[in-house]
Amino acid sequence: MTTTGAGDSGPVGAAGDAAGPAGAGALSWEPPPLARTTLDRAAHRRTDKQWLAEAWPRSRVLVLDSAADGRALVSGDPPQLVLLTPDDLPPTANGQVSPLFLGVEPDGVAVFAVDAPLPDLAGTRPVNLRDVGHLLADRDAGILTTAVALTNWHLRHGYSSTTGRPTEPDEAGWSRVDPTGRRAWPRTDPAMIVLVHDGVPGPAGRCLLGNNAAWPRQDGRLRFSCLAGFVEAGESAEAAVLREVREEVGVTVDDIRYAGSQSWPFPGSLMLGFLARADATQPVRVDPTEITTARWFTRAEIAAVLVDRLVDAGDGRRVTLPMASSIAHFLIRGWLA
Repeated sequence: MTTTGAGDSGPVGAAGDAAGPAGAGALSWEPPPLARTTLDRAAHRRTDKQWLAEAWPRSRVLVLDSAADGRALVSGDPPQLVLLTPDDLPPTANGQVSPLFLGVEPDGVAVFAVDAPLPDLAGTRPVNLRDVGHLLADRDAGILTTAVALTNWHLRHGYSSTTGRPTEPDEAGWSRVDPTGRRAWPRTDPAMIVLVHDGVPGPAGRCLLGNNAAWPRQDGRLRFSCLAGFVEAGESAEAAVLREVREEVGVTVDDIRYAGSQSWPFPGSLMLGFLARADATQPVRVDPTEITTARWFTRAEIAAVLVDRLVDAGDGRRVTLPMASSIAHFLIRGWLA
C-alpha cells in the first residue's frame, strides 16, 4: 500500500551530521511538529489501580470527540488545549467510556482523555490535530497526539484478532482483553516518507514531489508532497525508501539520510522521515494507480509557494503543499533552509 505524504499530507536534520553539501539535509535537528511532548507516560502506573483511582479526582482531562473527526477544544491564539477536571466533565462523558491514562505532567498531576461529545464552553472552539498540531506548544502537542492515537486504536480493536470475541479496555486504556484473557496492545504501522532532492545548493537546487491519485481533486489547485508508503513485512525503512521511490516515479535514489519521525494517528501510522538524493536527469515515470503527476521543483519555486505566491503546476492549476502539521511539510521546509 502506497501513499504520497502519508495520507495527508511537515529545519530538518541529518541526525547530528553537520558536514556535506547544502541541500543534502545536513542541518541542525529539531523535532517534527507532532513529535514534541513534555508528558511523562508513566507506564508503570497503568496497572496500578489504586494509584489511578487516587489520581483521577485531581487529574486534568482532555475531552476528545471521535465522532467529530477527533476534535478537542482549544482557546486563545496561539491555541491552547482546554483540559477539564473530572467534576467539570459534561454528563455525556461520565460513565460513557473508560478514561485513557495519558501520563503525568511535570507538576505531578495525571492527565486522562475521554472520548465523548465536546462540552459547550464560552471562549473555546473545536479543532482537530491536523489543523493545529504545529501551532500547539510542546506540552499540548504531545497530549493531543497521544490522545488521538490511543482513541483511534480503541475504535479499531473492539474484537480480538485471535478469537473474534469482543474486547474491553484494560491497563488504563493501554491494552484490550477478551473474555478468554487474550490481550492486545496498541500498535502503529511504520511508514517511510522521503524528500528526494538533487543535492544542488542554492535557489536552483531541486526536489521531487508528487500528487497522490487518491487525494480529492481541488478546483484550481494541485497539492504536491513527498513520496511515502508503508514499510512492508521483512523490509527495512531504507529499503522501503528505495522501493517506493522507484515504484512511484521510476527514479533511483542514494545518500539516504534519516531526518526524524512523528506519529500520524489517522488512524495509526508512525512516519519515518528521510532525505535522499537522485540524479535529476533520470526520467520521471509515474505509476498512475498511485501518482497522478510528479515533477521537480526548485528552491525558488518552493519558497514562492510557502509565501502564497502563484506557482503553476504545469496545467494552469496552482501548486499547494502539505499542511504544516505533517512531516512532509517539515521535510520540505528543512530542505528549503
